[in-house]
Amino acid sequence: MRALILHTASSVLRLVPEPKTTGRAERKRADDSGYRLGLRAVLPLLPAVLAFGISFGVLAQAAGMGASASIVMSLTTFAGSAQFAVVSVLGAGGTAVAAIGAAVLLNARYAPMALAAAPVFRGGKLRRLLEAQLLVDESWALARREGGFDRRVLIGAGAGLYVGWTGGTAIGVVAGDSLADPATLGLDAAFPALFLALLAPLLKSRDALAAALLGAGIAICLTPITPAGIPVIAATAACLVGLRRPAAAQAPSYDERPPAAPDAAPGDGPAARARSDCGRSAPEGARG
Repeated sequence: MRALILHTASSVLRLVPEPKTTGRAERKRADDSGYRLGLRAVLPLLPAVLAFGISFGVLAQAAGMGASASIVMSLTTFAGSAQFAVVSVLGAGGTAVAAIGAAVLLNARYAPMALAAAPVFRGGKLRRLLEAQLLVDESWALARREGGFDRRVLIGAGAGLYVGWTGGTAIGVVAGDSLADPATLGLDAAFPALFLALLAPLLKSRDALAAALLGAGIAICLTPITPAGIPVIAATAACLVGLRRPAAAQAPSYDERPPAAPDAAPGDGPAARARSDCGRSAPEGARG
């Protein structure tokens, strides 16, 4: 009897429609799902991001940056390639101006990326500023959708990367105090490894390969005779290899003449013969 009552109750409950959630609740659930989707998408990248963050923290300490300066730079800049460039220039004895110039050139790609994603950010200026801070290469690519961007995926992915990068930097700063020389762990190879990883996917055309080789040649030639950081900035001139003059508009071909008016058939009337005679006697430019 008890089993029958339970079976009847469960059958009735299945027939009762579920209460509809409010629009606000549905939007909140969709937002949470989007954030989780972005975070799950970057989970496989987090070990590498953490490792690079640790490398940056260690190398920043070796280059003479203070512990707080290294962490604050990761919190505010959040751009691995630019931060590695700054540490590389400072570690080689370059000036702050050269280090900042190299970082700005590397981060210039974010200008068009930010303009493309700007319409999806909401709220006031402070909120938009904080959300835009999470726009990096990986989060931008993962959030790309047909005709726009998914803001929730961008924020979820960017937040995961942000925690991994800044956390790795903090670990590297602490570990850097106990290391005599980062080269003992091979961390000095992080610079060329990172930049080669950024360069490799771009070498898909002859122009890109020529620009890369020319930039490398410029940097190699200037390294012995100029202060640190200058070769990196000067090597960007190699990007001019891809510039070309726009092709001149092709002039119309005068060999392509319009078809001549057909001769009037013997059975055609006077009007048809007159049109045929006018077609033969009209100038070439007035025909058609």
